Amino acid sequence: MKHETQGGFLNSQIKQIGGRIFEKLLVGAGVEEFNGAQGRILYVLWQEDGIPIAELARKTGLAKTTLTSMLDRMENINLIKRVFDKSDRRQIRISLTAEAHKLRDEYNKVSRKMNEIYYAGFSDDEIVTFENTLRRILSNLNESENII
Repeated sequence: MKHETQGGFLNSQIKQIGGRIFEKLLVGAGVEEFNGAQGRILYVLWQEDGIPIAELARKTGLAKTTLTSMLDRMENINLIKRVFDKSDRRQIRISLTAEAHKLRDEYNKVSRKMNEIYYAGFSDDEIVTFENTLRRILSNLNESENII
């Protein structure tokens, strides 16, 4: 590489600032039942409900220990429930409650607003290229995590 790269540093800044903005948007929309990090969990479960904790950890990018404590809090406020798998009682699946399903529309509105902020001034082609690049970086990180 011929020049110093700042991808990791920039990504960290984007995550921090984006998280603060997302929290403000949630509060502004009257969504106080969960925070942004818990929203990531809900988002995954809205796509595919009733998945094992290991899969939820993989799809959210959260460590299992972090995820477990977040799920405890979410269970206490009636957003998720732990359900034993009918075919394998050792396996616990995470499912959404009716309360969590009711929050999906508001969350989607906040997500759309966040996307407008993220991609202001971007063309459709630039967005596709950028997201494909992010997927490649994520793939590289996932591969390296298992090796390092």
